[in-house]
Amino acid sequence: MISKIARLCAVVAVALCGATLLTPAGVARQPQPPVADAPPAAVDAIPDGARSPRNANYSIDVRLDPDDRTLTGRAVLTWRNITTVAAPDLRFHLYYNAWRNSRSTWMRERELGRGPGLASRPEADWGWIDVTAVRLLGDTGPQDLTDRLRFISPDDNNPDDRTVLSVAMPTAVAPGETVNIELEWSSRVPRTFARTGTIGDFFFIAQWFPKIGVLEDTGWNCHQFHASTEFFSDYGVYDVRITVPTGWVVGATGLGQEPRDNPDGTTTHRYVQEDVHDFAWTTSPDFLDLQERFEVAGLPPVQMRLLLQPEHAGQAARHFEATRATLQHYGQWFGSYPYEQITIVDPAWQSGAGGMEYPTLFTAGARWLAPSDVAQPESVTMHEAGHQFWYGVVGNNEFEHAWLDEGLNTFSTARALAASFTPHHISRRYFGGFVPFVFRDISWSRATDGNRLAGYRTAARMDAQQTPTYEYWPGTASAITYNKTALWLHTLERYLGWEQVREILSVFYQRWQFRHPRPEDFFAVANEVSGRDLSWYFDQVHGGTQIFDYAVQQVTSRPLRDRGFVDGDREPTFRDPIDEGGLTRTTVTVRRRGDGIFPVDVRVVFDDGETVREQWDGRALWRVFTYERAAGAVRVEVDPDRVLLLDVDYGNNSWTATPRAGTAATKWTLRWMVWLQDLMLTYAFLV
Repeated sequence: MISKIARLCAVVAVALCGATLLTPAGVARQPQPPVADAPPAAVDAIPDGARSPRNANYSIDVRLDPDDRTLTGRAVLTWRNITTVAAPDLRFHLYYNAWRNSRSTWMRERELGRGPGLASRPEADWGWIDVTAVRLLGDTGPQDLTDRLRFISPDDNNPDDRTVLSVAMPTAVAPGETVNIELEWSSRVPRTFARTGTIGDFFFIAQWFPKIGVLEDTGWNCHQFHASTEFFSDYGVYDVRITVPTGWVVGATGLGQEPRDNPDGTTTHRYVQEDVHDFAWTTSPDFLDLQERFEVAGLPPVQMRLLLQPEHAGQAARHFEATRATLQHYGQWFGSYPYEQITIVDPAWQSGAGGMEYPTLFTAGARWLAPSDVAQPESVTMHEAGHQFWYGVVGNNEFEHAWLDEGLNTFSTARALAASFTPHHISRRYFGGFVPFVFRDISWSRATDGNRLAGYRTAARMDAQQTPTYEYWPGTASAITYNKTALWLHTLERYLGWEQVREILSVFYQRWQFRHPRPEDFFAVANEVSGRDLSWYFDQVHGGTQIFDYAVQQVTSRPLRDRGFVDGDREPTFRDPIDEGGLTRTTVTVRRRGDGIFPVDVRVVFDDGETVREQWDGRALWRVFTYERAAGAVRVEVDPDRVLLLDVDYGNNSWTATPRAGTAATKWTLRWMVWLQDLMLTYAFLV
């Protein structure tokens, strides 16, 4: 046992120093990308030859028993304290315990936001993880720490929550000190919760091992598992050996080594990856294992691997094309993908594992019927591939600032999708999601995505975005994290221009890769690159719950009476109206109905075809514009170019003069009457 532990420690220790032991044979180490103005402390913490601090390194052996749905694992964690404070204990995430029973914090919050549906699952569907041994490894042999384990609930003091484990150390781990911890555990893989679990012979295994939290200068950042958040980890080297039944296909984070067949009818698959902050894997006997290569001038090549369900074989090219488009657009816009491989997983039907990201591996989401003019599976594939940049490389804290990942990526995905896949028609699925109906008269637009605006509108007042994400109201967290961020970034693009927003994202990506940025770091980059103080904007969209709503309140156009003067007074009075050829006074009143402030234009169109455009700083509650012209106004628009995509009611932004005849209204009324008649006749036939 001790010799095996020593070998494992040696592997991880060499990896920590940046040696080539964990680099697969024949694969050259990638050159280091330049880092602009990185924080000095972070630079000092990076070992020679590494991209990241590599302060949380794992060497893991795990065995899956698919019949019992159990995992048995052993790991050696090599952890280095890169902060300025000592650590009297080590804290680990045990995510599977969120689904141990209905009393966990995750389950309570899920029920609060979406109702008690999951709590009624059969007992066989639940999962758990039990740490059976913890040892501190040292020169004098292992020291058993198992009796020092205790569950803690740092966020809500829930005594029934077991998702954070504290291990008291014999002596505090000093700044700069490295410790080796051996852990043994067993767990039951659940019927999928939160996109990790199993159905039939399909297993998607994520958040499956005791994972150390992030120690900061202020102490441990190791939150309980919450229903509205995802994850946060330090970077390191992962060397993982996965044992499954022989003949089962395995995909995982990192580069695969030559598998080894065992005498007991199992096969051990080894995957290694440097400079990642998590590790996930999948296995099934049914996968089609396909590969293509991404090669675009100016970007490093990437081996793309697709693990596809057999019934989706006809969609293989679409998965590869979407992944290729993401690597190209994100790479050219923001910075290149730094790893040598990427794995796309097509999850089994009803597995609940679709649309999730992990370093160098993600799940997409294909359907049996996939019309070619609807970008599905392209949209979900591109979004999850995009997370390799905004999550994988830029390692933000998803517990506290999930918008830095999900929001930036939602915006980036929409732009890449618009640049790559047109037409992209709107569709709806019926009969349990099997049959799509395509609305070919309606094309998706990233500027007028109704689902995104509707989602934001319903949740705009629920939480300020600066609230730690795990404290969001569970039912509306995604609207604030995804939709609101995408809308305010798109608004910023229309305000500053795409090239400037692209540069903001590029500098942020280059400067903060393999580190843990905070919101103020993004805002600082935005101010620096744009050359403007944008605090007035970020204070509203991130710091508050302001509602943006500008409207046309009133428009009047009346013939102007001839001006005269009475008793020498210089104030004007009015006599009889002049003839029809005279001037018309047009008065336009626009109003700010919300508490959000944003500069907007006002466009007035006159019936002689002339147009006047005004600029309004949007601060006052209302503003009046007056014109004396030969023609009257026929149309008024506030924000005519739709710069402010956060406006919650764009229907009140315009006014149009009443037409002389009701031809348009009559036309549409007749159409709706015919449609209603057809509907009623169809209903009568069916019943």
